[in-house]
Amino acid sequence: MKNVFQNSFLCLVVVVLSATAAFGQKKSDQLAKEQASLEKQLSNTKTLLDKVKTGTQASMNEMKLIDNQVKFREELVQNFDNQIRGAELTISSKDNQLKTLQQKLERLKEQYRKLLIYAYKHRSRSGMMMYIFSASNYFEAVKRNAYLKRIADIQKKQFMIIQQSKGQIAEEITSIRKEKEKKEVLLSEKVVEKNQILKDKARQQITLDKLKKDEAKLLAELKAAEKQKAELKRRIKQAIEKEIADAEAKAKKEREKTSSTASSGTKKTTTGTTTTAAKKEVVLTDTKENIALGKSFESNRGKLPWPVLKGTITEAYGKNPHPTMTNVYTNNNGIDIGAPKNAQVRAVFEGEVTSVLNIPGAGKVVIIKHGNYRTVYSNLQDAYVSVGNKVTTKQTIGSLLPDSDGSLSTAHFEIHQVVDGTVQKINPTLWLTQ
Repeated sequence: MKNVFQNSFLCLVVVVLSATAAFGQKKSDQLAKEQASLEKQLSNTKTLLDKVKTGTQASMNEMKLIDNQVKFREELVQNFDNQIRGAELTISSKDNQLKTLQQKLERLKEQYRKLLIYAYKHRSRSGMMMYIFSASNYFEAVKRNAYLKRIADIQKKQFMIIQQSKGQIAEEITSIRKEKEKKEVLLSEKVVEKNQILKDKARQQITLDKLKKDEAKLLAELKAAEKQKAELKRRIKQAIEKEIADAEAKAKKEREKTSSTASSGTKKTTTGTTTTAAKKEVVLTDTKENIALGKSFESNRGKLPWPVLKGTITEAYGKNPHPTMTNVYTNNNGIDIGAPKNAQVRAVFEGEVTSVLNIPGAGKVVIIKHGNYRTVYSNLQDAYVSVGNKVTTKQTIGSLLPDSDGSLSTAHFEIHQVVDGTVQKINPTLWLTQ
């Protein structure tokens, strides 16, 4: 009974160790994935910063990129901290588990030593037979024979358990060594990243000082940019509402054509509900294909590709503090993405081009319909698509205008949803893959 309990206990220890290792590995994999994502973003912003450096004047683009660089580096340092703490906890846990296994192994060795002595004393075959035949009756002889077999089985099991325990301990030791090596690498990387953060912040202060000297010019540029944003907002809203009105008119015309062949009583009933029916039809989209497309777009929330292949967000959705002027804010209906000069712009999902606009100061604008959703791509130099074109996911639809300093380009991206005939803006960051 004692041996059965010991075997069960060892099995439980092995299961617990496996579960703990699996959980730790999952957490470690998640942190490693976050690290890879941060390093990719750092690489993108560094590439863009290198291009800005070639200019002679400090720019708003440089300021925004440095902000991103500092933010990503701080997040990466925090990621390293989390990984190091995780490694330390894992090492501590494995040390305790190793001690438990070592104590178990020592007990098993002692039991095995006693069993070997017992086996040596009873190694004679004739002695075993005499032990069986000396039983007072048949049933006792059967029990003695079963007892001897059980002793032999226990000897084999004890040997296997010891071998398994040794293997388990060896694996734990190897794993601990690897964790320590990873920890040392992370520590060294952490130091490098912290030093780089200090350099980025120093560079940021220099850029900030340069920009503050020309605050009047910045205010004028900000007012012009806000005016341009307001015009862009108005034109986009106007274009989507016109599209909805055209669809509603078309639906109404189709119903009137159908109702003209019905009886006068049916006509009256239909006439009384024309407006409601038309609006409902437009809100829910007019074809099964569009309904399916809208649902498919919705299901890809958080998984949509970026509208440019490489880039970093320089202005987020909603209210944003100005990078150099205190108590000054900008409002963004979408997101601005810093990208290489004249970068190609691509559709984030399949759909139909419903509008191609030309807005002075904001370049060309392409609006794509995805069921009851719309994606908007502006600040384009060239548009490669026309109204009515069907596009596929990641299809190139245009190229970006260069920024004022000529070193980079900025893609402006928005997502809208048509709900009950009204247009509602949505935070694009929540829809793009991270």
